[in-house]
Amino acid sequence: MTLQQMRYAITIAQCGSMNKAADILFVSQPSLTGAVRAMEEELGITIFKRSKRGVTVTNDGAEFLQYVQRIYRQYEILEEKYGNGSKLKRKFGVSTQHYSFAIKAFVEMVKKYDTAEYEFAIRETRTKNVITDVGTLRSEIGILYMSDFNKDVIKKLLRDNDLDFHKLIECNAYVYIYKGHPLANAEYITFDMLKDYPCLSFEQGEESFYLAEEILSENEYTRVIKATDRATMLNLMVGLNGYTLCSGIICEELNGSDYVAVPFRADADNKNPVMEIGYIVKRNSIISNTGENYIEEIKKYLDAK
Repeated sequence: MTLQQMRYAITIAQCGSMNKAADILFVSQPSLTGAVRAMEEELGITIFKRSKRGVTVTNDGAEFLQYVQRIYRQYEILEEKYGNGSKLKRKFGVSTQHYSFAIKAFVEMVKKYDTAEYEFAIRETRTKNVITDVGTLRSEIGILYMSDFNKDVIKKLLRDNDLDFHKLIECNAYVYIYKGHPLANAEYITFDMLKDYPCLSFEQGEESFYLAEEILSENEYTRVIKATDRATMLNLMVGLNGYTLCSGIICEELNGSDYVAVPFRADADNKNPVMEIGYIVKRNSIISNTGENYIEEIKKYLDAK
């Protein structure tokens, strides 16, 4: 099996069509079909089920593609690091929980490159998707947090996906609110002070509450509103005096200066836990130059804060 055949299989799976894949790969459809059949015969499995509507990946094919994508991505990274005159359009992707500093670092990293030569992707998404994206190498790097409450669950998911976690920073919880909120000028905020205001939380679908992005997710909240993106979350802070519990690391350049982070004050029933924010990568993988630059930009931003 060759790297070219691997690329063929990955492209066909992405397109769901032999014809579309052939156009993208600049090969004839018969040549592409022949290459795939030769690969299937060599491996002794059927990778694609063909029909008039296109092609679909079989169960054996899905497992095969997981390994192939990892191998081919590492090849692309090697080309980036050591290749001379490669015509491949280099790819770099990040999947992250909803952290403005992760976006800010991405922006600063992209500025260093010619975007005509790269295919960049930044994905603000659910916790489980961050792990899955990096596990399948859809993204090279993921950004998420752990605490004493969710650490066992997150670590198991990382092990299951063959991922390593690298700590970037530790921080206590802050209450993030609109500057016009009645508590915006408080020296600190307790849970009792928040009882009349809605708690805003990023929706995680049907996933366990251990995957919540907000610290102290195990607490019972009388008023809860779910959102799926940062823009909506900020609008709800303004319109409903909502709040969220976060790291307190806020990028005003991206979120604006209309919001404040007030220290959360622990009480007898609610301790102020430590958030351990870090990045995840595939175990034993080579980090691309782009990935190293991205991590450097994150560290630079966090050190400045």
